[in-house]
Amino acid sequence: MTTEHTQEPQEKTGRAPSGHTRRRFLTATGGVAFAAGALGTASTASAAALSSSGSSGSSGRRVAVLGGGVSGLSAAHELAERGYAVTVYEYYDALGGKARSMPVPGTASGGRADLPAEHGFRFFPGFYRNLPDTMRRIPVPGNANGVHDNLVSGTEALFARAGGRPDLHFPLRRATTPPRPGDLTPGWIRDQLLSVLDLGTRLPAHEVAYFADRLLVHLTSCDARREQVWEKVAWWDFIRAEEMSEEYRTVLGVGQTRNLVATRAEVASTRTVGRVIIEALLLWGLLGRGMDGDADIDRVLNAPTSEAWIDPWETHLRSLGVEFALGTQVREVLYDAGRVSGVRVSARGGGDERTVTADHYICALPVEHARTTWGPALRAADPQLARCDALQTDWMTGVMFYLRTPTPVVHGHINCLDSPWSVTAVGQVQFWDGRDFSRDYGDGRAHDCLSAIISEWDKPGILYGKTAKECTKEEVVAELWAQLKDGLNDAGKTTLRDEDRLGWFMDPAVTGLGGPDPQNREQLLIHPTGTLYNRPTARTKVPNFYLAGDYVRTDVDLATMEGANESARLAVNALLDADNSDADRCEIRELYRPPELEPLKRIDEVRYRLGLPNTFDLG
Repeated sequence: MTTEHTQEPQEKTGRAPSGHTRRRFLTATGGVAFAAGALGTASTASAAALSSSGSSGSSGRRVAVLGGGVSGLSAAHELAERGYAVTVYEYYDALGGKARSMPVPGTASGGRADLPAEHGFRFFPGFYRNLPDTMRRIPVPGNANGVHDNLVSGTEALFARAGGRPDLHFPLRRATTPPRPGDLTPGWIRDQLLSVLDLGTRLPAHEVAYFADRLLVHLTSCDARREQVWEKVAWWDFIRAEEMSEEYRTVLGVGQTRNLVATRAEVASTRTVGRVIIEALLLWGLLGRGMDGDADIDRVLNAPTSEAWIDPWETHLRSLGVEFALGTQVREVLYDAGRVSGVRVSARGGGDERTVTADHYICALPVEHARTTWGPALRAADPQLARCDALQTDWMTGVMFYLRTPTPVVHGHINCLDSPWSVTAVGQVQFWDGRDFSRDYGDGRAHDCLSAIISEWDKPGILYGKTAKECTKEEVVAELWAQLKDGLNDAGKTTLRDEDRLGWFMDPAVTGLGGPDPQNREQLLIHPTGTLYNRPTARTKVPNFYLAGDYVRTDVDLATMEGANESARLAVNALLDADNSDADRCEIRELYRPPELEPLKRIDEVRYRLGLPNTFDLG
């Protein structure tokens, strides 16, 4: 076992003699940062080597960031701007975690790149505001707003129905004339909900009215009622799905939970579903309130994720002095004398172990991997670490289908409402204006990539009568294709044709399908009732140890890239506090709270304290 570290401090953390922080300096000298970001990346081999020396930022304080996904890269970004010397330890040989692109090996010819693939398609809702701020600070040649300019809007959504039922096709543009402050009343909101839910559904009128009333209950509930009551109530029970029609259960139960965030409506926390999916994503999104500038509700990238975002991010971080130890597996966070004393790591899959040391440690691993690295002594030092064992994850993995014919289907995302595997999809190439897919990727035969995600892996399919986990990979692909066709190929309309399908790709993190022990190394945090109480804070009771990841308690309260970024900001702020740094703290942009509803929430707070139901809760 060997021990490694980065260089000793050269300067004290804090402001430069001029009184400006490093971040302000970098912002003010954007041309310098832009030029640095436009340069090629350093040698991956040299960066991945676990050397005993490293660069030292102006603060000289050394930080080890465990994990190179969105939360780890976000933390490294904020720290590097403030002069910290950062090394990121990442399990894979590429950065970005579940957000990264993965080339399909052996598919390139004629000077083209391999076909691009991903864990699943990326989706950047308009209510994201922390992550877009970071994206604006990642320079890209020709982009005034950096990587942020690589976001493009999906203008439609298709809720595909099977069995000959009419599809629900919605425009997703934000309201051109948003409600004036005085218009946003419970009555106005209820009328808007009724008009939307009446479009193209077979929902009985009394069920639509009941659902609208239930949303008003949540919209006007105080924080205490949400955290102490609705967090303990499943969305399925809150909207009384079991007593309603099958259409109600499909559209307003499963369609808004399992298909979007891989959590079952029967167990999903009402607080999380109501606050993030219904309010922030749909209601305020369509009204244009609390959005990222003039963003629409749905945004995607204009190229494969790594090309459009992760690669420029890596280039920029290297220009700020961040080092990367790729192919490195974190084995254990070592605790001694009240502090983290080091981290035991090895090459991925085994090999000689070594101990890396730093002044501070940010654990930015996914929760299912992070908690295996916390030993008994560390857990005893902060009981919230042990509570993370109660957090649950589930499978939500995509398959890319490569097609001979351009098949955009709809200019946005597809939700196959009736699919037993809760399938969602998006035609990606239509958004990649700077790419000619057949010219740039593969062997020239593929002209489109339909990216589909399976959110339900434990229910029987329509082809084999088996769950996705019981199927082999080939059977999963055939079943998924059949469910897509079932939703998209209506009577008289053939959208997907078997002869158009050239090939497919699934994240290799999924293994053992069809066997006795299927595994998925890249799962997603889900949100059953009570999850909030087990989510840890970014600041721990160990003075040099911090947590970042979409499982950390944030205002977003949902497993998202936005939550990962927000948690990284909270971790960095905690670190700056521990260092008594005078550097600017990371700004935290919280979810939008319409001021018109605050008086009703204050009334509800009084009613809650008196043991009374919400004003709109009629039982």
